[in-house]
Amino acid sequence: MNVKHAMILAAGLGTRMKPLTLETPKPLIKVKSKNLLERSINLLENYGVEQITINVHYLAAQIEKFISCVKTKVKIIISDEKDLLLDTGGGVKEGTKIFGKNPFFVLNPDTLWLTNYLDEMKSLEKIYLERKKPCLLLVNKRLSFDTSFKGDFNLKNNIVSKDTKNNFIFTGLQLLDRSYFDPIDKKVFSMNEVWNNLIKNNKLLGLESSQKFYHLNTQEMYKKVLSLDFIY
Repeated sequence: MNVKHAMILAAGLGTRMKPLTLETPKPLIKVKSKNLLERSINLLENYGVEQITINVHYLAAQIEKFISCVKTKVKIIISDEKDLLLDTGGGVKEGTKIFGKNPFFVLNPDTLWLTNYLDEMKSLEKIYLERKKPCLLLVNKRLSFDTSFKGDFNLKNNIVSKDTKNNFIFTGLQLLDRSYFDPIDKKVFSMNEVWNNLIKNNKLLGLESSQKFYHLNTQEMYKKVLSLDFIY
């Protein structure tokens, strides 16, 4: 069975992408024919996801307007963080309440999500269902288009860890369920708190991606990605 639920994190301030994000929220920045949010929605829809929550905060009205017009069969629900930005962990905890006990993908839209990630999403789901633990899609930093990226994690036998020689970068895609937020009794917090709790007990899984990793985290990187011929 395909996972039917997902959340896209679209509430960030896009600080490192200024001045591009002064008047346009980062998820709506266009890469050739589509903006980042549309590419994220398309990937999830192509996988078979039927319901997506998208959180909003910075320039929220623009994102809400885009969502009201986007052509998709997926049901999209807004998680409103206009009054208080909940950070990544708090945002996911709040935005996925409607999913109940169902597993869900969480997607960061500032990765360039192309259709070649669909097979890796299937593999991510397979690991999650077999081992009943959250799973991150990671990539060796050698495959990062941005060569300045430092690693976030280590990965061995699909077990995620951290030390001084982290060689793997988080791609921005993960699969989990709401039970892993239970130990955190606060409203605003980072996903790192969830991950660190899991890493302590060797309960955070990872899948190594074979894809070239394009992360639009700076204006310079955005310009470089725009110059690539294979992106349409």
